[in-house]
Amino acid sequence: MAITGPSGAGKSVLLRMVADLDPHQGAVRLNGIDRASQPAPIWRRRVAYLAAEPGWWHEQAGAHFPRRDEAETLMPALALSPALLDQPVHRLSTGERMRLALIRTLLNQPAVLLLDEPTGALDPHSTTLVESVLAERLRQGLILILVTHDTDQAGRLGAERWHLESGRLTPITT
Repeated sequence: MAITGPSGAGKSVLLRMVADLDPHQGAVRLNGIDRASQPAPIWRRRVAYLAAEPGWWHEQAGAHFPRRDEAETLMPALALSPALLDQPVHRLSTGERMRLALIRTLLNQPAVLLLDEPTGALDPHSTTLVESVLAERLRQGLILILVTHDTDQAGRLGAERWHLESGRLTPITT
């Protein structure tokens, strides 16, 4: 599912509510299991949120990857060198940080991936690579909710497309 809409419409807030990171009054279910029926850490392992500006809490990039070998396996698909894991996070480009954050999230094997502008800072080639990785994960059964301003990307990755504006989420029919 892809969600588009103007800046400030609440797309990111919606993802954060689904991820149980922001308070809300609605109900969220995955395979019939209500979010409120399980501890938040368990929900957040199953329903992973990747922000437009991911957080980094260690100085070195590699410290964010307890299973470094698994990260290194995914890196070539996103045109990243394993040597980046030996760099301080502040030395990485925005695009490198975004792609590494995606790898970090995918390694946790969530059932649902909530992505907020995952390619907003990427060049066209890197965007194509990210979309290829996501398309493969979709074929493997991953559920994806993607927020993007790129309507072409919404069409490529969203089996369903929605538009959020003025507090209303409406389907886009093609």
